[in-house]
Amino acid sequence: MAVSTDPADPAPARETGAGPGHPDDADLIEAVVRRTGRDGQAAADRPSEDTLRYLPVATRPSDTGTAGDPRRSDVDEWGRSEHVRRIARRLYDPLYRYWFRVEWEGLEKIPADGGALLIANHAGAIPPDAPAIMHGIEQQLDRPVYGLADDFFRTVPVVGTLWSRAGGVPAHPDNAFRLLHDQGQLALVFPEGTKATSKTYADRYRLRRFGRGGFVEIAMRAGVPVVPIAVVGAEEAMPIVFRIGGVARALHLPYFPVTANALVLGPLGYITYFPAKLKLRVLDPVRFDVEPGLERYSRSRVMDEAEGIRATLQEALHDMLRERRSVWFG
Repeated sequence: MAVSTDPADPAPARETGAGPGHPDDADLIEAVVRRTGRDGQAAADRPSEDTLRYLPVATRPSDTGTAGDPRRSDVDEWGRSEHVRRIARRLYDPLYRYWFRVEWEGLEKIPADGGALLIANHAGAIPPDAPAIMHGIEQQLDRPVYGLADDFFRTVPVVGTLWSRAGGVPAHPDNAFRLLHDQGQLALVFPEGTKATSKTYADRYRLRRFGRGGFVEIAMRAGVPVVPIAVVGAEEAMPIVFRIGGVARALHLPYFPVTANALVLGPLGYITYFPAKLKLRVLDPVRFDVEPGLERYSRSRVMDEAEGIRATLQEALHDMLRERRSVWFG
């Protein structure tokens, strides 16, 4: 093969077949790299460094609408999910409207904003009053309600998770204070506790002692009112005929009831309510003329206020029972 030695001639072609005006191999490769990038993708088609994500990353604050919120779902710090609450409301609404035919009186007395501690009488082996109160307020006032209850529910597999997602919160003073004072939420508590739900039908509508008045002290510390709610009908929805202490101890339960529902319907009676009409009356909010945020309050003052609220609620129940014409139709 002839090779020119004249300096005026173009550079000699390599045996690779490159001729005049063609770059050599190294130049060609470098041009391609500059054009496409090291990964072989055209530079014009490649995303910018801001959008390149080789591993999953947290959702940007702008995507969730809450700055600095790393959560990927609607579950809040208490475990409550509005998505689950919507499903619960959709499933419970027929029971609320057509089975219990819930009727409210004085619903406008519940504050439209700000914190308030809702208290009510409690009854039934599986109490129907809590879901009825929460459902009615959320539907008609468009305010979420957090139910404060014994931590026992959270320890039950599956049930504990669903309870939290539906708005259940362990009944601890610190939890109540944060909900009421820091976040201005509505919290629901039943001061009688399990003493109310374990009583038999013979003791219906007789309020048990309101503990040591802890709910009053929490409301004082948080600077919020207590709003009593009288409930009639829950006592007849799933009444307890008697209790079996041995079974309760064996199953580590607070009590094991034998209900009228179970005697009539068999095992199905433990998940089936009688169609008693529920009537709820919201009483005047009780406000306390004390400085909020104190570590301690007068024990005698707390007990007196708690007993006064209990007496007012008991009187309202007697009044509603006098007006009631039928367990089933109100």
